[in-house]
Amino acid sequence: MEQYIIKGGKPLIGEVTIGGYKNAALGIIAAAIMTDETVKIENVPNISDINVLLQAIEDIGGKVDRVNKNTIKINGAKINSVNVDFDYVRKIRGFFYLVGALLGKYKKAQVALPGGCNIGSRPIDRHIKGFEALGSDVKIEHGLICCKAEQLTGANIYFDESSVGATINTMLAACMAEGQTVIENAAKEPHVVDVANFLNSMGANIKGAGTDVIRIKGVPKLHGSEYSIIPDQIEAGTFMFAAAASKGDILIKNVIPKHLEAFTAKLLEIGAQVEEFDDAVRVIANGRLGNTHVKTLVYPGFLTDMQPQMTTLLSISSGTSIVTESIFENRFKFVDELTRMGASIKVVESNTAIITGVERLTGAVVSAPDLRAGAALVIAGLMAEGYTIVENVEFIERGYENFESKMQKLGAAMAKIDSNDTKAIRKFKLKVS
Repeated sequence: MEQYIIKGGKPLIGEVTIGGYKNAALGIIAAAIMTDETVKIENVPNISDINVLLQAIEDIGGKVDRVNKNTIKINGAKINSVNVDFDYVRKIRGFFYLVGALLGKYKKAQVALPGGCNIGSRPIDRHIKGFEALGSDVKIEHGLICCKAEQLTGANIYFDESSVGATINTMLAACMAEGQTVIENAAKEPHVVDVANFLNSMGANIKGAGTDVIRIKGVPKLHGSEYSIIPDQIEAGTFMFAAAASKGDILIKNVIPKHLEAFTAKLLEIGAQVEEFDDAVRVIANGRLGNTHVKTLVYPGFLTDMQPQMTTLLSISSGTSIVTESIFENRFKFVDELTRMGASIKVVESNTAIITGVERLTGAVVSAPDLRAGAALVIAGLMAEGYTIVENVEFIERGYENFESKMQKLGAAMAKIDSNDTKAIRKFKLKVS
């Protein structure tokens, strides 16, 4: 097993370029199999979740060509199975988009129930509601969701709660259904818009993505396309908060500043400086930052995927802050690890963290419980006194491409080593001492 070793105390300074949005890429790659023509997708993040999804597509007969590490071509003409049930698939929630894609194209699908990070309940009832409304029979058998329809027909679908996954899956299934589908209380996140734009580039007829009402007119078939995925707002936000936490100065390039407004607002509120450009933001922090209250909400609110990074930053800010997690009930599991580093955080009723800012954190051995919490623990290590070891880095690499090398280029004293290699630890400490 690999781990990160970090010596804290150095401000991050320089430029970093953000990659393609993982959450958009998962939906777009699934959608690419819905045509028999070749699709070229650029700005694809080269991370484990994406690579496993591509392997799954190959396993059911799809053709995947790597043009380079961030550009792929996919052809779904020779898909020979709608059964996607592999051990590696069950671990990643993004594979669930294959249900909508296969159902939309072949009118049947059998896909393993989703896994992913253990951050709380993420029910699939809204996905099932969308599939059934379009005319599919849906059963749960042997750990699979099994969908089958003689014909998919457009319908009016209202989601009691907004759901990114259900919105995207329903769009996929509906884009080749007969007639018109209307999705009300649809998710408005940027990656919903990106998947809709990609489908439209393939000949779909989807309007209203980015609002709470999406209208889809079914088309007989989809065609090939070339498309570039939007920048990853969560990767960008992570580096924004890393700049503030380390008292650094980072220019974060290849971003859409509007997608970052919730993060920018909170950074300005606690005293950091943020400059916006057409496709970049610069974050500067010169001293200790202040306190604030944060509540996670669906987009355009403060994203739950940025809550661990925010909580970590506030742990060394002055005064008392309150962070309320309204999306996932298990998202504060990393707080115990921060406490090991000297943070003063009390979690109340599992969804509210009361944070009393401390002067400093100290290095410790900590374990990443999930993807975003893992990134937050790296930030904690960067601002801690002494050495920090972050275990379970495979979680982090599910969502961040070249994470440690990007940090190193910004000046972080950080390396990835084998957990059993004590010589590597000594070598690292000798190098940075």
